[in-house]
Amino acid sequence: MARRNSEGLARITAWFESRAWRPFPFQRKVWREVLDGRSGLVHAATGTGKTYAPVLGEVIRWIDDNPDTEAWNRKRPTPHTILWITPLRALAADTTRQLAEPIDELGLPWRVERRTGDTSSSVKARQNRKLPTLLVTTPESLEVLISQKKSPELFTSLRLVVVDEWHELLGSKRGTLVELALARLRRLAPGVQTWGLSATIGNLDQARHVLLGDGHTEGVAVRGARSKKVVIDTMIPKRIDRFPWAGHLGMSMVPQVIEAIAEGGSSLIFTNTRAQTERWYQAILEERPEWAGEIALHHGSLDRDTRRWVEAALAEGSLRAVVSTSTLDLGVDFAPVDRVMQVGSPKGVARLVQRAGRSGHRPGRTSRVTAVPTNAFEIIESAAARDAVRQEEIEPRIPYDRPLDVLLQHMVTVALGGGFRYDDYLREVRSTWAFRNLSEEEYRWALAFLTTGGEALKGYPEYRRVVEQDGLYTVEDKTIAKRHRVSIGTILSDARLRVKYMRGGDIGALDESFISRLRHGDTFIFAGRTLEFVRIKDMTALVRRSTAKSGTVPRFGGARLPVSEELAEAIRVRLDEIAEGKYRDAESRALRPIFDLQRKWSAIPRLGMTLLERVKSRRGHHLFLYPFAGRSVHEGLGALLAWRLAQHQKVTFTIAHNDYGIELLSKDQIDIERRIEEGLFATEGFGEDLDRALNRTEMARRGFREIARISGLVFPGYPGSGKTARQMQASSGLIFDVLERYDPENLLLAQARRETLERGLEYGRMERTLQRIERGEVRITTAPKQTPLGFPLSVERLREQIGSETLAERIRRMVEGLEKRAQRDGS
Repeated sequence: MARRNSEGLARITAWFESRAWRPFPFQRKVWREVLDGRSGLVHAATGTGKTYAPVLGEVIRWIDDNPDTEAWNRKRPTPHTILWITPLRALAADTTRQLAEPIDELGLPWRVERRTGDTSSSVKARQNRKLPTLLVTTPESLEVLISQKKSPELFTSLRLVVVDEWHELLGSKRGTLVELALARLRRLAPGVQTWGLSATIGNLDQARHVLLGDGHTEGVAVRGARSKKVVIDTMIPKRIDRFPWAGHLGMSMVPQVIEAIAEGGSSLIFTNTRAQTERWYQAILEERPEWAGEIALHHGSLDRDTRRWVEAALAEGSLRAVVSTSTLDLGVDFAPVDRVMQVGSPKGVARLVQRAGRSGHRPGRTSRVTAVPTNAFEIIESAAARDAVRQEEIEPRIPYDRPLDVLLQHMVTVALGGGFRYDDYLREVRSTWAFRNLSEEEYRWALAFLTTGGEALKGYPEYRRVVEQDGLYTVEDKTIAKRHRVSIGTILSDARLRVKYMRGGDIGALDESFISRLRHGDTFIFAGRTLEFVRIKDMTALVRRSTAKSGTVPRFGGARLPVSEELAEAIRVRLDEIAEGKYRDAESRALRPIFDLQRKWSAIPRLGMTLLERVKSRRGHHLFLYPFAGRSVHEGLGALLAWRLAQHQKVTFTIAHNDYGIELLSKDQIDIERRIEEGLFATEGFGEDLDRALNRTEMARRGFREIARISGLVFPGYPGSGKTARQMQASSGLIFDVLERYDPENLLLAQARRETLERGLEYGRMERTLQRIERGEVRITTAPKQTPLGFPLSVERLREQIGSETLAERIRRMVEGLEKRAQRDGS
């Protein structure tokens, strides 16, 4: 410790002992680094005490600087010293409580508060004048504070910034916004120390570099407590269909999940979507109605009071189980949770480890997660994920490089918060990792765009948001200032309507796109209740409780996550073992009948080999290709292959894709061997062919909606009267067309095209996949029927077809036909 006779260290150690705790070596190391004035990143497993690492270092320093404890009661509250940035509002309340405990019990004259979108306007107004000693906030609320004219005064005494769950922010535009905010804080409070807290991340050194900014690589990386033991097992279905299909919610697993819950303790059941959360909660309650009040659900669309009640009840141990989305993924301290279950594919290794950490959330305790498959192939995914965890193959989070829409937004924020000067702000921006390579030409363009609206929009006053006077760039228009503050942030979502009972009582919020399709009397399931829609009034959907036993489950916004590159590789390794006849665990053995049939009718993909199946049916000629590279890659790759094949013969394809493969269905047969010889999988000319295969302009136009919203070109509306997604798309599309015609060199257009490729279609991963196929063996088989691997792809195609039969009826008919063929073959 930097101070050998530290009163602060003695008091903190005593506080730990009063709780029968002992500081971990990594916590002591962080305290030492904080006292020595360093910044850094703490990498430790969930539930090992990261929260008490950097902050208590600052507490030790304060106590050492203020040793007269009798004077503490006479002191006015200490000025703003620590800023804690959390990615989720759900974490803010619990984190505030955790941080306040040692401060209150030690009797420090500190004020600990939080500021999020849920904070009352009166508290926000007080904080705008003077910040508490320790403030817990979100990236968006921090930006609002920076936009206050008094922001240079608010942060002058700041000593320490802690960014919690940095791995969740890194790789997103919110992370870039945090980078810019940190650069501003370093300017307002020179010498401020920055610490990040992270778990489950594969690119730790880069994460530290991005956090601390360009030129601050001397920051330290502190490895936390030895990784906790994580147990990953799989709930094997009692019956496994030989023709599995992805997309249904695995409701046949509900009885087994109920058995696991009934074993005792407290359980968290994670799903991947809010719709899945609603269905699973309802299904459990239907099976066990006596559990009403003992189980709950939690997702971001629920009313905040409901969410807080669930969080508090879970922390108290009064709930038997909670069904949740990622809103309970992160660092909320739920000590009573004994077991975690993951419904459906986790899509990534880090995601599964993160969720496992919700159980045994205490140092030294084992974390356990049970995978609950919703289709048979997810059984092998969970086994592959376990392999990847053992080998520490964790996904990296790739940060954004020069997202100009985020920069434009932040420039307006800083212009509101006292203004900036040309050279000073350029140095500040370049101190971030994201904009370390920002050219002066790009910077001048950004300034011109904000002050004039650019070539195409200079005739419209609302786009002249920033003015320059005597070298100082500020915002003078009060309307522009108000509109900017209510639209700060990078999270884009459909307009939402509050859902309330006719007689009062808030339930939550749903996407306008779902509500707009409801008619009077329609029933739907939300917040674990069956509701009857009455009418819309003042951007509020009014409902009443319904006695109906079923209803529509709302469609919620959000993309379907692709399987990560690391998990996909682990799956390929697993399949290679099975191809060799190795069934080394319960998961592999459970799937043996499926893979026996796959081997008999076709083949099992090997490492270094890509399987391509030909199947003829009454619908036409099917080509099934299995790169195992994730649905985003397969979407682009399917379009590329279809375009290349169509250059040799007149043909129309129906394309389907999932995480495992691609289906190309055509009326006419394709001479696939010849096309492969002619370069079907060639990487040469890949970029040009992809441009021709995809309507890149239309894709960029759709992607431009996010850029237009973040950069301030499109105003989403004031709270309670927001624009719909359709209105936002129309507005941004119009601006896109205007810029393309009158300002084609606009850098936001270039950004839209770049992000469409790099983020939307995972261009780099697609190119690597094509290289792997080109360099390896392409094994072509002719199967008598759709194989177990190909069946889920046919289901994906069926989803897009309209007819009088339900999807389930069509699938059941297909399965019956395939089973009859398998029986005739003696399989």
